[in-house]
Amino acid sequence: MLNYSHMALDRASNLRKDPVWLSAQNNDQARWLLVHNNRTLFDLNSVTVTFLSAQSVSHLDLSKGIFLGLDKQNISHFALDVSELDEAHLLNITKDVEFVDIRRHGAQVDLQHGSMAALARGLCYWHATHKFCGRCGSGNELIEAGHSRLCKNPECKHQTFPRTDPAVIMVVTRTFSDGVERCLLGRQATWAPGMFSSLAGFVDPGETLEQAVAREVMEEAGITVNNVHYIASQPWPFPSSIMLGFIAEAITEHIQVDKDELEDAKWFSREEVRQFGNWHEEGEHLKLPRTDSISRYLINHWLDKKD
Repeated sequence: MLNYSHMALDRASNLRKDPVWLSAQNNDQARWLLVHNNRTLFDLNSVTVTFLSAQSVSHLDLSKGIFLGLDKQNISHFALDVSELDEAHLLNITKDVEFVDIRRHGAQVDLQHGSMAALARGLCYWHATHKFCGRCGSGNELIEAGHSRLCKNPECKHQTFPRTDPAVIMVVTRTFSDGVERCLLGRQATWAPGMFSSLAGFVDPGETLEQAVAREVMEEAGITVNNVHYIASQPWPFPSSIMLGFIAEAITEHIQVDKDELEDAKWFSREEVRQFGNWHEEGEHLKLPRTDSISRYLINHWLDKKD
């Protein structure tokens, strides 16, 4: 199960453009999710996203509320970026809450609530980083329930929409002369000691996803690949990506690490990967990536295949 991809809300894409309909959604039943500096409001005593009642947030400026969608009971859910307000004051709205990065709790978060919180975080980040028109530099304003921004310059009126950056992420495999299939994993210097993960990178303009996979593996590890197969995708609004997951077969074996991209890359057998957490290499415990990531999903997908 891929985290952040279980959206239970009807986004009501057409209805939310109607200001009369939208105004009616901000009623007593509406639920609000607050975001403060890219952190989400969580219950302090459990791994639970905190949705506030309309009454609880009535003293806040709700004009910049972002409509997330309708649940199965037709209750509207909104997000509100409150980064400009004092955090301590905000925490007095309700008891036993805190603002935390969703990823601190990772796979422990309810899948549907985590997906709503990820959507809220992604949209709030986009608004915070796109306050000015990319064409003329004038200020722009939130429209269409927070799913678009419109330039205030009457001679421009350029409309922009939330940005999602496509990135490929891949497990590269090869059966060696000893008959053992191995996968290629790498690590960046900034990661936790001993952690290895799938290779990944952003898609360039004018490039297919398969071409992006081949280019990134060559650039980062010097390995040539073919037979690139899509496996799954995952929203990753941290801050604004969607991860497109692949399995690819290596044609070559010799690794040449680009030190600007990776600190290290190695081939691992299934038995070696299964021992991560217990296996020492040069005095370090080797670790797999976080359980809420598609990287871990792809590695597990490969592990579950027949040896």
